[in-house]
Amino acid sequence: MPKRTRFTIWRPLATAATAILMAAFLAPASAEAGPRESRPVYSYADAVREAVWVDTGLDLDRDGEKDRVAVDIVRPAEPAAQGRKVPVIMDASPYYSCCGRGNESQRKTYDAGGDIVGMPLFYDNYFVPRGYAVVGVDLAGTNRSDGCVDVGGRSDVQSAKAVVDWLNGRGRAYTTRTGTTRAKATWTNGRTGMIGKSWDGTIANGVAATGVEGLKTIVPISAISSWYDYYFQQGAPLYDSGPDWLSDYVDSPDARARCGAVQQALADGAPRTGDLTPLWNERDYVKDARKVKASVFLVHGMQDLNVRMKHVGQWWDALAKNGVERKIWLSRTGHVDPFDFRRAAWVSTLQRWFDHELLGYDNGIDREPMADIERAPDQWTTSPVWPPRGTSTATLRPAPGDQEGVGTLGLRPARGTESFTDDPRRGENDWAADIDRPTPDKAGFVTRPLSRDLRLSGSSRVTVTATPTTSTAHLSAVLVDVGPDTIRDYTASGEGITTLTERTCWGASTAGDSACFKETRASTADVGQTVVSRGWADLGTYASPGRGVPLTPGKPYTITIDLAATDQVVRAGHRLALIVAGTDRDLIDPPSTTPGLTLDLARTSARVPFVGGAAAFARATSGTPALAPETRRPDGVTIAPRTAQRVPEGGR
Repeated sequence: MPKRTRFTIWRPLATAATAILMAAFLAPASAEAGPRESRPVYSYADAVREAVWVDTGLDLDRDGEKDRVAVDIVRPAEPAAQGRKVPVIMDASPYYSCCGRGNESQRKTYDAGGDIVGMPLFYDNYFVPRGYAVVGVDLAGTNRSDGCVDVGGRSDVQSAKAVVDWLNGRGRAYTTRTGTTRAKATWTNGRTGMIGKSWDGTIANGVAATGVEGLKTIVPISAISSWYDYYFQQGAPLYDSGPDWLSDYVDSPDARARCGAVQQALADGAPRTGDLTPLWNERDYVKDARKVKASVFLVHGMQDLNVRMKHVGQWWDALAKNGVERKIWLSRTGHVDPFDFRRAAWVSTLQRWFDHELLGYDNGIDREPMADIERAPDQWTTSPVWPPRGTSTATLRPAPGDQEGVGTLGLRPARGTESFTDDPRRGENDWAADIDRPTPDKAGFVTRPLSRDLRLSGSSRVTVTATPTTSTAHLSAVLVDVGPDTIRDYTASGEGITTLTERTCWGASTAGDSACFKETRASTADVGQTVVSRGWADLGTYASPGRGVPLTPGKPYTITIDLAATDQVVRAGHRLALIVAGTDRDLIDPPSTTPGLTLDLARTSARVPFVGGAAAFARATSGTPALAPETRRPDGVTIAPRTAQRVPEGGR
């Protein structure tokens, strides 16, 4: 999503004999001797490049004509000439003209006849020579498409679903935007995989949630699963602008002129009160997870503060409940594509995934570990399933400590209260840095130093009973790994990566479309504590997450705050902290008043998923505490245990 403040080369030319030989690579693998990997045997230079306009069946711009979306296609010429059909990799996006795709903000480019010359990203360069068609769809209201952007609603989703239908012989397409000459997808077998980052991946989620036939897999990267949860969490506003702003951001110039009614409907349907409305219900894909037939390879940054990890936890759990085939990568970055944090492994894994899901190759990827998790910059581990087997929830209880506002965290219930006053000038990194000293803006609770490693995996929930002094109040709850570490600097401009000048090449190039992209490396920071999971709520939604009401000062209210999914190993010698506070600066908007809040600790708890459950927590917090391990920076400087380190701050 756009950020807002309060924001080598392979050029294979296949001969006819080689193409005939490779025909087997476009058919499903046999049980005995089928191929295991697609090969770059087709000419990228001679690929067919064409455009069609697919009828969506909608008229959102109310011009009396059905909206058509522009579909740019790059496909190998050889299979079609031999009467064979190819699968499709599709990226449906609103960004192809306004903003660009990828780390280098690439836009589509065209020749004089209007056919695609430069398709953003590496997908066409790499996969077309391997026997795939790559399709770039302009969402309705963007670039060369008719209609209007409705930000994750029916038009957005139908923009891509209609293309899947056309690829499977069920829809209509035309050779021009306004003409009557029909175009047919005789060159494809209809097997389609959707991929994309941010809004693009969100559309993949939305199309999958329709259950459309022919969509075999999706690869959503940093994607939204429910648009309400992009703008609000339990009534707490995450941004100070709504979907009408976002629609205007990506609309083509002519769409802005004709889509005023849609813009107004977005504004009216998404009140800044944070109440759930029919508009948000339409844009909730989680509720339709039961319809998903496609497999899902999900990728997300655990420190993504644009599309938060809440979108991962609720979507993943709903897919699991419905038996969807799944795979997941979780990085330590922010809103970053895996091509830019783990490039070689990503390209190889993505090829194997598409080969298995779209070509039917038995390459074993479905029998490999489900999850790849980045533990430290460029250090990855795997889990056979995610969350791991043996993970169960432990109920942690806060208790008063020796100083007001600095309490303890354990398994035993306790009595007492802790109080704080909302301070919109401070946020989670400030609270975490001050975990061992009382500050007026937070209540913090910390375990003793751990005697062994403790792994959190999944989504947590924090229940608080709080008495406000005013009629409005916002709450934040965060889990913190307290101890020295070197992390990806997710709050810096690159959100955990630094872009270099050198380039590496991934596929075949033409004069108008290079397969060579700037390399990156991890951008790191040395810290003394790391926020690993976070959640927010408007206390006024205590009775219903879909509707806030004014509070009565002096009256206690109980609310449960959903925390984002994560996977974190709190190392021996570190401590685990729970912090409850008010406005989380730059991440939620403040309430209309400045409340003080008093927590009833006997009625406050955190349900946290640990590998090994409550027993693992008990073992890790008993016995002889381990010393916090030293951390060695890339430049060789050693960070001593328990030394306070710089906490990265800055833009989101």
